[in-house]
Amino acid sequence: MTIALIIPDRKLDDLQQRLSAALPGVTIEVWPELNDPAAVTFAVVWKHPAGCLQQLPNLKALQSYGAGVDSILADPELPLVPLARVVDPALTESMLRYLAGIESYYRLRLDQFHRQQQQAQWKPKSPRQLRKLCVLGLGELGAAAAQFFQMQGYQVTGWARRPQQLSGVTCYAGVDGLAAALNDADLVICLLPLTSATEDLLNKQLFALMKAGVILVNVARGALLVEADLLAALDSGQVQAACLDVFRQEPLAATHPFWSHPSILVTPHISAVTRVDTVVAQIAENYRRSEAGLALLNQIDRQQGY
Repeated sequence: MTIALIIPDRKLDDLQQRLSAALPGVTIEVWPELNDPAAVTFAVVWKHPAGCLQQLPNLKALQSYGAGVDSILADPELPLVPLARVVDPALTESMLRYLAGIESYYRLRLDQFHRQQQQAQWKPKSPRQLRKLCVLGLGELGAAAAQFFQMQGYQVTGWARRPQQLSGVTCYAGVDGLAAALNDADLVICLLPLTSATEDLLNKQLFALMKAGVILVNVARGALLVEADLLAALDSGQVQAACLDVFRQEPLAATHPFWSHPSILVTPHISAVTRVDTVVAQIAENYRRSEAGLALLNQIDRQQGY
């Protein structure tokens, strides 16, 4: 029995060694160098080449190497086997630390002071009065973010596809609840999964529902955002500033206008990075479950996309 690691463009020596230690007697191989594709019954995948899983005729289950599964589900030849995602406390902690830093960055006007520094301008200003915050997406990371900022004193609203209940957070659901969730928010954080229903959701119609001068943070997926609409909203002042950690194409092309726009902060998809030491146990347990015919931990609903 073999586990295939199908995670292109990454060094996988550490993951391979840790899984071998956690699963004695199980062969761990890195795609595409598989000795016997027919021996592979379980695969750990992240942004795999479409169609490559068809080379594994005895595949029983798939494990995403991250919290998202949209790049996996985008494969038109994806085998009909159970698929699990990573739910990792370390990912949540990483995300909250990132978002706390971004919130401080804008509250303290560091974006403005950076621009002033480039022009040798000395213009002291008091912090921005950010009081109301909206989180789009109330899954594992979104719920944690909403409650974190509520504990920091924010009035927090949250929006999800289906009704949710979070202590101290005013939750809205469905298309009819979107405007109410966004209404009067000073800061909007997007943590939605990428599905057919959410692709291009961050567009000019949505920006029009926000109050003028809102700050947008997208740490979900790049395909949620209509890039031209954001640039127009920034230039008009409807959106005051945007922090983007995710993009339609990664790495972001050197000629992309996001790099040079004065109101955009670009970070290279580092808000929540999977840590090998915290996910190995989850991967190993799901392998054991798959071999025993049991349901996977954190198995996703393929129809819903998460």
